[in-house]
Amino acid sequence: MPSRQVHLPVPPARVAQALERLRTELDIPVEHPPAALAEAERAAGSQHSPDVPDARDLPLVTIDPPGARDLDQAVHIEEDGDGFVLHYAIADVAAFVAPGSALDESVRDRGVTVYGPTGSTPLHPEVLSAGAASLLPGQDRPSYLWRIALDSAGAVRDAVVRRALVRSRAQLTYEQVQRVVDGARDPDVPELLPRLLRRVGELRLAQEQERGGVSLEIPEQEVVPLNGGYALSFRATLPVEEWNAQVSLVTGISAAAIMRDAGIGILRTLPPADPRDLARLRRTARALGIDWPAEQSYQELVPTLDSAVPGHAAFLANATTLFRGADYAVLGEAGDGEDSQHSAIAAHYAHVTAPLRRLVDRYGLEACRATCAGEPVPQWVQDALPALPRTMARTTQRAGRYERGAVNAVEALVLEGRVGEEFPAVVVDVDDDAGRGTAVIAEPAVEATVHAARLPLGEEIRVRLEEVDVAGRSVRFSAV
Repeated sequence: MPSRQVHLPVPPARVAQALERLRTELDIPVEHPPAALAEAERAAGSQHSPDVPDARDLPLVTIDPPGARDLDQAVHIEEDGDGFVLHYAIADVAAFVAPGSALDESVRDRGVTVYGPTGSTPLHPEVLSAGAASLLPGQDRPSYLWRIALDSAGAVRDAVVRRALVRSRAQLTYEQVQRVVDGARDPDVPELLPRLLRRVGELRLAQEQERGGVSLEIPEQEVVPLNGGYALSFRATLPVEEWNAQVSLVTGISAAAIMRDAGIGILRTLPPADPRDLARLRRTARALGIDWPAEQSYQELVPTLDSAVPGHAAFLANATTLFRGADYAVLGEAGDGEDSQHSAIAAHYAHVTAPLRRLVDRYGLEACRATCAGEPVPQWVQDALPALPRTMARTTQRAGRYERGAVNAVEALVLEGRVGEEFPAVVVDVDDDAGRGTAVIAEPAVEATVHAARLPLGEEIRVRLEEVDVAGRSVRFSAV
C-alpha cells in the first residue's frame, strides 16, 4: 500500500480558479447591475421614517458564526411569570428595497445568498447586506420586531410583529455562548441569555417531538481555511445552535398562523414521508442493529441516536431521504389544508427570519406586519406572491448545486496526487443494485462514492482512491 501523505491545505489560487469555473457553469451573478448598486447606496444613506416605534431599550444581541456580517436576527428573552417572552428583531429589508426598482429586479434574479469556501455572493449589495440593513452591534436599525409569548411548556400563547427601531448590544458567536453555557465567564454575553436560550430551546424541542416533528443533527462537511489555504472538515452542531434554531422555528410557525388566519401569504411546505421510504428505513435500522420497536415512531427514535456512532451516522444519513419535495405554497392558491404543512416540523411554517439572505422572507414579514396592524396586505406583496415559488425553486437549486460543487471541487483538489492510497471509511449508504455506496472518510474529511459489489452498511471498511478528476470535480474509490 502506498505510504499515507500528510493532508496539506489546497492553495487559495487553485480553489479560486475551480470556484470561478463553477460559478460560470451555473451562471451565478457576481456583481449587481450599476443601477441596482446606485439605488442601494442611496437607500443605505437615507433616513427612515421617524414614525417607527423606538425599541432601542431592548437589550438585543445577535448570535451567528464568527465573522458574519449579514446579521438578520437579534434576540432577547425574558421570563414572564411561569412562561417566557421572546423578542426577535428581523432586518427590515423592505425599508431599503423599493418594489419594482432596479435593485428589486436584481435581487429577484438572485433569490438567495450563495455561500462558498472563499466567501459569499450576497442576495443584496454589501452596502445593505453587510451594512445599513444588517443588525450590526451599536447601530440603529429598522426591523420587524416580533413579540412571542410562550407558556411554561413552551407553547405559543400569543405572537405579534410590528416595525420598530432597534439597536443590537453585541455580536456573539455560537461558540461564545456555548462556552458560557458550559460554565465559562464572558462579560460580552448577557447574564441570563444562555440559561433562558437553553430553557426555551429545550422546551421547543420537546414541543417539536410532541407534534411529531424531527430535527436531524448530522456532522456537516465543510471547507475551512487552514495555514493559508483550504481543507475539509466535519463540524458537529453545538447545542446552542439547536436552541437558537428553535427560536427561528417558533417565529416561522407563528408567522404561518398569522398568514393562514388572514388567508394571504406564503408557506414553506414539505410533504409527508412516503410509507415505502419509512419501511426501507426500518429495514436499514435492522441491518445496522438499531433497536426500533414497532410502536416507536421515527420522531421518537431520532433523538436517541448519536451521530458519532458509525451505525447511527449511517441511519441518519439514510433518514435524510425522507425529507424530499420541499416547496412553497401561496395561500389562496394551494389552500390551507394539511398538504400545506411542513412534515419535518409537523406544523404550518413560513420563512420570515432571513430576509437579507432569502428573497421570500421580505414578503412574508410584510404580510404578517400588515395583518397584525389590521391593515390590508400591501399590493406589492400581493403582486409578487404568485411567482415566488418558482423563483425560490430556481435560485435555491442553483445555490445548492454551487455549494455541493464547491465541496466536491475541494475534495478533488485535496486528494489530487493520492491515487492508490487506502483510507479507513464508514459506509453510510448502499445501492447494491448499482454496485456502489457512500462512505465517509474522517481524514481528510471526505464523503464519496465507493464502488463494490456488496458494502456493509454502518461498518468500517478500507477504501482505495482509484481516480481524481479535478476538472470534473469528482473522485472515485473502491472497497479494498
